[in-house]
Amino acid sequence: MGVRSGGKALATLLALALAAPPALALDKITIGETGSGSATHWPTYVAMTKGFFKALDIEVEFVPAPSSAAVMQQLAAGSLALGVSGPGDAARAIDKGAPVRLLRVESQTAPYEVMGKPIYKSLADLRGKIVMVGGAKDITRYYIDRMAAPLGVKPGDYDFVYAGATSQRFAALQSGSIDATILNAPFNFKAKAAGFVSLGITGDMVKDIPFGMLSVNRAWALANKSAVGRFLEGFAKGVNWFYDPANREEAIDIFQKISKSERDDAVKTYDFYIAIKMFDPVGAIASPGLSALLADMKRDGDLEGSTDLARFFEPALIPQK
Repeated sequence: MGVRSGGKALATLLALALAAPPALALDKITIGETGSGSATHWPTYVAMTKGFFKALDIEVEFVPAPSSAAVMQQLAAGSLALGVSGPGDAARAIDKGAPVRLLRVESQTAPYEVMGKPIYKSLADLRGKIVMVGGAKDITRYYIDRMAAPLGVKPGDYDFVYAGATSQRFAALQSGSIDATILNAPFNFKAKAAGFVSLGITGDMVKDIPFGMLSVNRAWALANKSAVGRFLEGFAKGVNWFYDPANREEAIDIFQKISKSERDDAVKTYDFYIAIKMFDPVGAIASPGLSALLADMKRDGDLEGSTDLARFFEPALIPQK
């Protein structure tokens, strides 16, 4: 080939390369979470790590916040696309007119265990004691009230103090500044190893209330319905992959890397979540448990408007089965 023909070929290839369309940018979705690296978001970590989101042209980034209520504040302000919170925080925000809507149940069963000083034998022993929960109106307080009620313990029988993240509550328990608190895995296992005792597992005593909700900023979601649908598809794949026994070791590896936890803690957390059926494969908003929670909140003066579920989600964003 001559110099002239070779130059023409090179020029042709260069022109074709320049004319080729650039790779499409992934739709970025920011998700607010309480603290960081929580096992409660395991299916999302799976979908991120295994490329389920990327295959759907989505990039997901978690943004930490100090509490579930703070997540909802940032979501309402538009600085987040999605947020993970307790159902009560989301319901209160919507009730007060915040431009957010429920999207999906992330986790149905609460993965909590109430841990206390070894001198206590049950929740009934906490009368007059200092108990730490996530917030004055956090779902963790609601769980403890529900767990203690059959024992004759009423709201006000113990003194509440607050910290949004499980790691903070565990640190307070270790310091001796509180008598008991409610902990997510693996911090409940750490508490047991440190000599604290279990006063009750939430999943054994409160079975009808969803634990974690995925909510969206309404304006963003309506403008990005395709991205919302693809996120839900990727998340569902993450849930199904998590539950496959063949993926146990890799699932533990994924969480251990993201959370920087000890292997034993990651193993115990995985087995605990499998046992309690932590993640909801369907995540339907219309559930008796959510309706019951809204009714209780209305009874307690925690909601001003109607408890009709239609107020709390956007039909255009919910997948049609």
